[in-house]
Amino acid sequence: MENWQHRVQYYETDQMGIVHHSNSIRWFEEARTWMLDEMNFPYKEMEAKGILIPVLEASAKYISMVKFGETVEISTKMAQFTGVKMLIDYEIRDIVTKELRTTGQTKHAFLDKETYRPISLKRNHKELYEMFQNSFEIK
Repeated sequence: MENWQHRVQYYETDQMGIVHHSNSIRWFEEARTWMLDEMNFPYKEMEAKGILIPVLEASAKYISMVKFGETVEISTKMAQFTGVKMLIDYEIRDIVTKELRTTGQTKHAFLDKETYRPISLKRNHKELYEMFQNSFEIK
């Protein structure tokens, strides 16, 4: 799977032209949304099936600065998938130099859209469970 690319916009930076740290979490979401689209299971379809996948936790480690005008690529990797929860790892790299800029992780739960209670994809949406299992090399 290719990586999501993002060109840094002026509004994402501070007075020094350096990206504000909060944008990494937004970029993780862009990459995660793209990842689900690439799996042919976009958020819109997931919600139509009555499934939500809220973020339970998010973390980022900032390695080096990203500046206005640069383009970065954000890679996603499924770190853990149980059918009830999943962890996704991220790396943000400069598109030209491949320099690592940021690493991070998000933790998610699969919830029923009506009750907001956790659901098991393996029990309630077996085809989705198998799709997630087959789409990623889980380590």
